[in-house]
Amino acid sequence: MTTDASAPWLIVGLGNPGPEYAGNRHNVGFMVADLLAERIGGKFKRAQKAQAQVVEGRIGPPGPGNRRVILAKPMSYMNLSGGPVTALRDFYKVPTAHVVAVHDELDIDFGMLRLKLGGGDNGHNGLKSMTRAVGPDYHRVRFGIGRPPGRMQVADYVLKDFSSAERKELGYFVDRAADAAECLVIEGLERAQSVYNS
Repeated sequence: MTTDASAPWLIVGLGNPGPEYAGNRHNVGFMVADLLAERIGGKFKRAQKAQAQVVEGRIGPPGPGNRRVILAKPMSYMNLSGGPVTALRDFYKVPTAHVVAVHDELDIDFGMLRLKLGGGDNGHNGLKSMTRAVGPDYHRVRFGIGRPPGRMQVADYVLKDFSSAERKELGYFVDRAADAAECLVIEGLERAQSVYNS
């Protein structure tokens, strides 16, 4: 399937709205989206056509490497992310292959990244909802949060804030994930994987 190179990209940070969730492991997608918005000099505002906050802008060097992007944070809660993503994809006419989900990933050590196109949801409710809505063929920037310690339930673990030890390094890893998302959009998946997959 060929995709129009000039078509916009939709980068979706997955998370839950509200201050009580802001520092949660499950909200690392929002953190990356916030940093990307800062980099392009935009402020999130409510989307007219979707239950989401969006920033529109461009990333990449001036010239042919420049890409139009829509950054989005669904405001629907994690397990209903698919609805806002579909509405934004349709409104901005974004091909599914230009949709990027940035999300927390249990099966990868804290701070490690893996980029890929398509695949399963690995029990992640945000991905499950997105896949139901748009199909599986979108890009993922998977941000490792590691497995819960001891007998802690996964649901409790992802809805807890990063530990104080993790918070010392979190800024660096969020920065790296934002770099990886930019590289994916500007230079393509293979290049981004070779640089950022750890």
